[in-house]
Amino acid sequence: MVAGPFLVSPSSWACWHPVFLLALEALLTGSSWSCPSRCHCSSQDKSVFCNRRRLTTVPGRIPPESELLDLSKNRIRTLHRGMFSRLQPLKELDLSENLISNIEAGAFNSLQQLMTLRLKSNQLKIVPPGVFTGLPNLTVLDISENKIVIFLDHSFQDLFNLRELEAGDNHLVFISPHAFGGLLRLQQLTLEKCNLTGVPTLALSQLHQLVELRFKVLNISVLHNYSFRRLHHLDVLEIDRWPFLARLEPHSLFGLNLSSLSITKCNLSAIPYEAVRHLAYLQYLDLSYNPISVIQEKKLSDLLRLQEFHLSGGRLATIATNAFQGLNYFRLLNVSGNALRTLEEGVFHSVGNLEILRLDRNPLACDCRLLWIIRRRRRLNFGGQQPACASPTTVEGKVFKDFSDVILPSHFTCRKAKIPDKTPQQVSVEEGSKATLSCKGEGDPHPTIYWVSPHSIRLDSSHKGRMRVFSDGTLEIDHTLAQDSGAYHCVASNVAGNDTLMAHLQVSDPSVPFSNDSFLFSNSSNFNSSEDVQPFHLDAGTLVGVLAMGILPFLSSVAICFVFIFFWSKSKGKVKHHATFEFVPHYPHASWNKPHSSSSKFAMKLM
Repeated sequence: MVAGPFLVSPSSWACWHPVFLLALEALLTGSSWSCPSRCHCSSQDKSVFCNRRRLTTVPGRIPPESELLDLSKNRIRTLHRGMFSRLQPLKELDLSENLISNIEAGAFNSLQQLMTLRLKSNQLKIVPPGVFTGLPNLTVLDISENKIVIFLDHSFQDLFNLRELEAGDNHLVFISPHAFGGLLRLQQLTLEKCNLTGVPTLALSQLHQLVELRFKVLNISVLHNYSFRRLHHLDVLEIDRWPFLARLEPHSLFGLNLSSLSITKCNLSAIPYEAVRHLAYLQYLDLSYNPISVIQEKKLSDLLRLQEFHLSGGRLATIATNAFQGLNYFRLLNVSGNALRTLEEGVFHSVGNLEILRLDRNPLACDCRLLWIIRRRRRLNFGGQQPACASPTTVEGKVFKDFSDVILPSHFTCRKAKIPDKTPQQVSVEEGSKATLSCKGEGDPHPTIYWVSPHSIRLDSSHKGRMRVFSDGTLEIDHTLAQDSGAYHCVASNVAGNDTLMAHLQVSDPSVPFSNDSFLFSNSSNFNSSEDVQPFHLDAGTLVGVLAMGILPFLSSVAICFVFIFFWSKSKGKVKHHATFEFVPHYPHASWNKPHSSSSKFAMKLM
């Protein structure tokens, strides 16, 4: 059978049916949409996916209306000038995980609408000026995980609308002072896994609108003063995995007005109080995974708006009373995974504001200091990780939620601090030698020991200088002075109460002999006790020595005076030994008009 001009055989119709459908779709939509054979296209989303196709160049026949082109995970090595000239409506271009080592100037000239460009995981070693010309609307640029060693001046000068720059995991050793010139609206910058040995302060100072800055995996050991000058809009600073960072200089964060600060997985042994104290608007502080052992009292009180504090995975053993004093908005504390044995209620300004408390993975001693948490455990959020008791043995391993509302007398109790041996100590040493005063306390929890000097100075384990208090309560004084003499009071203190012990120290001058058995002393102090008054004795030998020391200088002075007078008199010539004096006698009852009698005389012999 011969088909007419408009008839086809059934077998032919089966072959041409898909073509007719595509033609009909194109006719109805009014589009000339086509797709490269090795890509997947979506006309509805105007997207072309050519990833994982082992392509060595950009394929032809990409629909010119495309807005998204994914060429990731291929084998493209070079981006030639004009390679994307037909794709002017393109808004997102992904060239990640290729072998690109060279980008010719003007390669992106025609992409006026492009907003996102991803060049992650390629072989780029340098970003020469002019590479990114022709991209006036680019807002996101990812050049991370390349082999870039230097950012030259004006490398990004034409990207004046760029908001986010990912440049981490490169071989960067230097960033030129004007490398970021032209990035007038950049808000987010990430630099990580680089070989920088210092913060590129001059380059960063060009980014006046920067809001978020992330530094990760760097070998910087000190954050120097004024490292972040002119970043007045910076709100979030993240420093992570700087294993050698041990110190922040006092003005290292000067000029910043942060709301979020993270310094994690570094080598800080103390909280950088001086560096952060001016951050009055700071709300989030994370110092996790640092070897910090103590949070001192009242040192964070300047951070008035602080809401969250994270210090997990460290060596934290002590949170001092009033550590968070004055922080009215404080609501979250995360100190999980540390060496804390307790957390007292007095640490906080107000526990009524506290919402989330992470205490898990700490060796907690369940005594009276933690009773406030047990009473509030129904309202506190433990972040899905219940704290557990490590001691005493009767409740070891028991989580807080398993305690009944009626606390048994044997749980969460304390025993008052006590000094078992209260024998008065009398210690006498020569000036310049070492003196040791001992004091041991017991109680539950184990008390802290401190001493009060005769001058009312508190001496504890934090005291520096000649006087040191050891962990066992011993007070050691090096190079003793006479003014160190007096009554010292040892105080053993825990949450249940205090106990005291007095010790007397006498520091003598080695040039003055004295008897230990006959010389005692007394001293006044702030502690009133009958033991403060002691007898004062002098033996005969000491008395004779004192009198001799006083009489000999006196006799010497008299002898010198006589010699001086003798020589002075010789210098005046012959001395008269007789003298005659005339005088007029006075008669009280004589009349005033009586004639005066002759003057009277008497002689005197001068001895």
